[in-house]
Amino acid sequence: MTLKTDHGKSHPVGATVLADGVNFSLFSKYATAIELLLFDDANSPQPSQIIRLNPQENRTFFYWHIFVHGIGVGQVYAYRVYGPDNPAQGHRFDPDKVVLDPYAKAIVGAEIYDRQAASEKGDNCHRALRGLVVDPGRYDWEDDAPLRTPYSASFIYEMHVGGFTRNPNSGVSEEKRGTFAGLIEKIPYLTNLGITAVELLPIHYFDPAAAMPGLTNYWGYSTIGFFAPHAGYSSDRSPLGPLNEFRDLVKALHKAGIEVILDVVFNHTAEGDEIGPTLSLKGIDNRTYYILDAVDKSLYSNYTGCGNTLKGSHPIVGKMILDCLRYWVSEMHVDGFRFDLAAVLSRNVDGEPILQKGYNMIWAIESDPVLAGTKLIAEAWDAAGLYSVGQFVEFADWFSEWNGPFRDDVRAFVRGDTGIVSKLAARILGSPDIYHRPD
Repeated sequence: MTLKTDHGKSHPVGATVLADGVNFSLFSKYATAIELLLFDDANSPQPSQIIRLNPQENRTFFYWHIFVHGIGVGQVYAYRVYGPDNPAQGHRFDPDKVVLDPYAKAIVGAEIYDRQAASEKGDNCHRALRGLVVDPGRYDWEDDAPLRTPYSASFIYEMHVGGFTRNPNSGVSEEKRGTFAGLIEKIPYLTNLGITAVELLPIHYFDPAAAMPGLTNYWGYSTIGFFAPHAGYSSDRSPLGPLNEFRDLVKALHKAGIEVILDVVFNHTAEGDEIGPTLSLKGIDNRTYYILDAVDKSLYSNYTGCGNTLKGSHPIVGKMILDCLRYWVSEMHVDGFRFDLAAVLSRNVDGEPILQKGYNMIWAIESDPVLAGTKLIAEAWDAAGLYSVGQFVEFADWFSEWNGPFRDDVRAFVRGDTGIVSKLAARILGSPDIYHRPD
């Protein structure tokens, strides 16, 4: 059966459930054609419907959009994007690759996913991840509200969701070990410690296969989908399970007086460098989303040590980051964010540092009204030597920082290094030599 479609709208970006169907919107400046693929279920080898978007009717500015009647929550979808395959000009379009909507709120297909199939030539549809249409408003938050615990009263516990609850001696039910539900069972332990906030190492959907051959990516610093909880951390294996189980965790932690801070990785993605797989952004609009080498655009500027660098200062990429942060605050009720390699966000579209008062990505984040009052914590350096400890606090009004010198100097003192006592004293006093505001 062929589904009825209309032109659709460019906003909101992503898949949006409306009264009679779903509106899809995807940004691609350089694409020449786009196909929306609809699947019967998460693991279908081929789509049941292929809807080709007409650039004359289904494109506004560089947003490709279409409204599909008769579908709704639970619809599985993905895209094929056509355009120039010219790496020297920064273009890596490959319609053989099924690509994931960067705004997907839930991701399915982990059982069939093959990273290698996304890296080699040929069609990977039967081995590709897909998005799942969700309606974030369909959840009972009861009376949940932000806790707004002051920094001065905060006791933050950094943890890995899987590792914290996976040990057989953790006291967690066997079927819930390594999951959001398992962490709920550990809340009494956290309250007994006096914890006021948990900082969860990356829980955005990541690629466990983004590692050296024979190894697994344990820590999760290889994001595929910024808007979706990682399915591997859910004890509920239904398509919407990860979404609901994460919200159950946030609500339970809030009831216990514990805030939720997410470790977010907006500096790079799991697509890696020029030999990495085509999973999403690389195949949708590589030149827009990544900082490319100034001389040879077939190469990626690697300020992250992970093969690529997101172009956070680009208006479209910046919008995606802000939309993502707003979503996790407004729809998922998180209380703050710790920004991995946050110095990358202070680089402009060419990779040059621009951390200063005025418009940049850091300023855009902290001045956003939806994010007002949330905790914003910077890891104030990147892998290319941009060390900005003290500068986020100096040039921003709300950002705080992890104090790297505190860690280093305390370790040096414990080791018995010479000449460290005065540095340790400064750290104990709050590092006035580092943190100050200009007159």
